[in-house]
Amino acid sequence: MKDETTTMTRGKTGPGIDWIARAQRVAAELALDAAEHDADDSFVAGGYGLLKREGFFKAHVPVELGGGGASYGELCRIVRILAGACGSTGLAFSMHCHLVAVAVWRWRNEGAPTDGLLRRVAAEDLVLVSSGGSDWLQGAGVAVKVDGGFRITARKGFSSGSPAGDLLMTSAVHDDPDAGPTVLHFAVPLTAEGVSRHDTWRAMGMRGTGSGDVEIRDFFLADAAISGRRPQGKWHPLFHAISQLAFPIIYSAYLGVAEGARARALEALRRRVPDEGLILTTGEMENAFATAELAVQAMIDNAEASRPGPESTNRAMIGRTLAGQAAIRTVERAMEAVGGAAFHRAFGLERAFRDVQGARFHPLQEKPQLRYAGRLALGLDIDG
Repeated sequence: MKDETTTMTRGKTGPGIDWIARAQRVAAELALDAAEHDADDSFVAGGYGLLKREGFFKAHVPVELGGGGASYGELCRIVRILAGACGSTGLAFSMHCHLVAVAVWRWRNEGAPTDGLLRRVAAEDLVLVSSGGSDWLQGAGVAVKVDGGFRITARKGFSSGSPAGDLLMTSAVHDDPDAGPTVLHFAVPLTAEGVSRHDTWRAMGMRGTGSGDVEIRDFFLADAAISGRRPQGKWHPLFHAISQLAFPIIYSAYLGVAEGARARALEALRRRVPDEGLILTTGEMENAFATAELAVQAMIDNAEASRPGPESTNRAMIGRTLAGQAAIRTVERAMEAVGGAAFHRAFGLERAFRDVQGARFHPLQEKPQLRYAGRLALGLDIDG
């Protein structure tokens, strides 16, 4: 019997669009400015403008909703290619992509009313911004009940792509007198009254992602604009869908950074007369990269073939840990093989080394991931 989820997740490709070739062409242009954005902590505005002109922000929106119809697998490959040229562009773009991917999956598989958002993304070329890095299961910010809705006050960090964003997909916590602390999910226009962007992103790596804070002050959220409610701090079906679909896209960016570092290293190493140490270190780099590639592909397969739930989340999060560790190890071995030249910023590996460290910090980080996997394997409550 054909797996219904697989069919609906993959969707169909827009007629005549070779998204991979298009991404490769764009990546060549992104590479020209990547070092400059890293050097001065500036947002990759030009790269985002190029992605918008080439239709990438609506690429995964289904054709029937006005989008480009790129499949989920193609979307992950696009992010990987872009990040190989500019880690910041690839990672920031992945945050928009995973929001679209979850909306597409829910529309196709659950009949969720996300088609309105997806049509707007396609028709208006909207750029979506996630606040998930500062929210996750707990949520963040305060929602106070007022007549007809809520007043929202919050400050959201890690809002990647916010300098060019249109809608912040976020949440806040309402202390419901009956249900207890409840997380409300909603979208906020980044140009709305009471919403401001702060240029606070000064980071070790991924310096061009524009992941500064977004502040929300006394924003009125109408009851009708709430897209979801859930208990604070508990695993919810929405977060199983997010885990299954978002992290293969995000970690495709880190795989791309590792792939770019590997390519730079091999280009230099093949011009040398190798000794045994260099050969072995290069072999270690190859093993690490293959591990990262296999882990990301397993995550993609899980996203395309599974229903969201505790088990699919476990597979996604194990993949997230393995892919991140292996991507970091790939870049470390690339630098070790190249030697002292890799310490120079102009070579490019030093930037890749800093950028790939971001793989450590997305949820679930390694120790919480191990706890989740262990509890699930032992038959314990994952919310315990």
